[in-house]
Amino acid sequence: MNLFRLRHFLVIAITIVFSLPVSATTDPKPSAEYYQIRIYHFANAEQEKMLDEYISQAYIPYLHKAGIRNVDAFKAMANDTVADKRLFVFFSASSLDKLAGLPAQLQKDSGYAKAARNYMMAPWNLPPFVRMENIVLKAFPMHLKMELPKLKGPVKERVYELRSYEGPTELLYNSKVHMFNEGGEISLFDRLQFNPVFYAEVLSGSRMPNLMYMTSFENMTERDAHWKTFFADPLWKNISALPEYQHTVSKAEVMFLKATDYSDF
Repeated sequence: MNLFRLRHFLVIAITIVFSLPVSATTDPKPSAEYYQIRIYHFANAEQEKMLDEYISQAYIPYLHKAGIRNVDAFKAMANDTVADKRLFVFFSASSLDKLAGLPAQLQKDSGYAKAARNYMMAPWNLPPFVRMENIVLKAFPMHLKMELPKLKGPVKERVYELRSYEGPTELLYNSKVHMFNEGGEISLFDRLQFNPVFYAEVLSGSRMPNLMYMTSFENMTERDAHWKTFFADPLWKNISALPEYQHTVSKAEVMFLKATDYSDF
């Protein structure tokens, strides 16, 4: 290339770059959200009352104050018939640093300390829960952000379905994650309008390797109809039969949840 042609090429290249919209040259790629699911295991009405008071009057309001917009609290539908009753608190954050810094941020707030006093100062022989666990997750590449459910029916009838899939090995677990993303499972959920809240891999929890996701429905009848359609769909029949996606789940847990009165949705 002679000098004249080189100069001509550079002028054209520079012109193209500077004529692009600012967003085309400076916008970063969307980043995945991080999630926390806190699960309180409790055994009786006294513990449930103390948890309801703490989460509704202290935890959720001061998470809002700390910049967490949507904090969702659910109780397991099976609570009435099981000894291990569970209350779930779920929220998203933009980074792991944000999640990690929240406890210290709350503790520094005098208003939070006052609102949480009964919970924090509970005596050893009258604890507010039997056990508490925290699960930290990262959103899947094909579903980078939490979504608010688009439900319009009565709140008491709504069903939130939280699923947990453990893998027998890390390699097989990775295949299941691939099935959700590149394999097309999330796209199928979207096409069939499962009203997803999140899809994510567990970064830290008591069950590893593990992925979890939540879908939502107007009621249990609608939920059952959606899954019937899902299993009959040609795409699901195709991807679920592929050799690379066989034996990827060693334990699956399906949890049916209902929103509390103090949940953000």
